[in-house]
Amino acid sequence: MANIKSQIKRNKQNEKRRLRNRYFLGRARTYVKSARSDIHAGKTDDARLATLEAISELDRAAQKGVIHKNNAARRKSRLMKQLHTLEKQAS
Repeated sequence: MANIKSQIKRNKQNEKRRLRNRYFLGRARTYVKSARSDIHAGKTDDARLATLEAISELDRAAQKGVIHKNNAARRKSRLMKQLHTLEKQAS
């Protein structure tokens, strides 16, 4: 346990940030997971909607600084690539 006043404050700030980051990262992970499961199940319409929601959550996490913007871009790119492959097979 910290004895220094500034370190006690810093620990409180870090804990608040950790919980906030966990919330946004968890939401992004959940939406990406549901999009991937729809893609692998072959549900084209559901996969498209889930992918758009996942992209929105990834953008939100990047905007909040929870993940780096390039990390979000990479994840979005991979999701879209999988979606396009599914749509190509469906048609």
